[in-house]
Amino acid sequence: MSDNTSDDALLPHKPRRRRGPLIGVTLAVVVVLVAVVLIVVNATSDSGTAAGRTTVKIGVTDASADYWKNFRQIAADNGIDLELVNFSDYTQANPALAQGQLDLNLFQHLLFLANYNVSANQNLTPIGSTYVVPLSLYSRKHAALAEIPQGGRVAIPNDPTNQARALLVLQSAGLITLRGGGTVLSTPAEIDQAASKVTVTPVDASQTVAALPSVDGAVVNNNFALDANLDPSKALFNDDPANPSAEPYINTFVTRAQDKDNPTYLKLAQLYRDPRVAGEVKAESKNTAVLVERPNSDLQAILARLEQTVRAAKK
Repeated sequence: MSDNTSDDALLPHKPRRRRGPLIGVTLAVVVVLVAVVLIVVNATSDSGTAAGRTTVKIGVTDASADYWKNFRQIAADNGIDLELVNFSDYTQANPALAQGQLDLNLFQHLLFLANYNVSANQNLTPIGSTYVVPLSLYSRKHAALAEIPQGGRVAIPNDPTNQARALLVLQSAGLITLRGGGTVLSTPAEIDQAASKVTVTPVDASQTVAALPSVDGAVVNNNFALDANLDPSKALFNDDPANPSAEPYINTFVTRAQDKDNPTYLKLAQLYRDPRVAGEVKAESKNTAVLVERPNSDLQAILARLEQTVRAAKK
């Protein structure tokens, strides 16, 4: 007998009438298994997570803030699992979003976004307003705005966005006059010194608090003011979040243009307004943050105008 003869060849053939039902049962089992696998795959493919849940990556700069705990829980109750990606450098969160490493970010106001979109030739889009934080003038030497003397000195942040806003704050306070009324991109070169009460000293934004003992006043960003335990109620002056001039400083949820109608992202922007979140946001800012509800069409129109202003300034 050849070594190539199989064991099956040595066995008597089984009756053919018994093979048909056996094959039929096997095929039926296979079909059922395939159907079960397809059901499981379809149940998870829409969201990328089990049980129909969705995971959303949000780029932030304050992941340790208390309000995120409530926001995470509220989102989870609505089937959305939040993954926070914290950035210590404000310049990193927009490129990460544009490159698809994030789904959303929440750290910037509309003017910051406009500057990024123009400089990077991007079209990141706001999809939900959050709040405006006033920019305030503080002093360790004077208890009232009127006490600042003629010829006094005021420190302001030197980065373009905050510098221009600080100049507008000082103009509203009656301390300086900007030629042409000023814009969101104004610089100290536009100050009409003859018509102004004070001179300004631009410094790094993080140094405005440190400058307070040596100047008559300083315009200090809210985060640095809170870190230094400055009392917002003791500020000599601040801009008005309800004024149309504050529109460029509305903070927003931002995503890529192609995702601006994503229902999950829009849902998150809505959930942010839950009183359990909004209350903690206000508390964290020592009640300086003013919550803003503007339609996305408004936010996108404001952004478009700001981008035009930025482009014109670069020509």
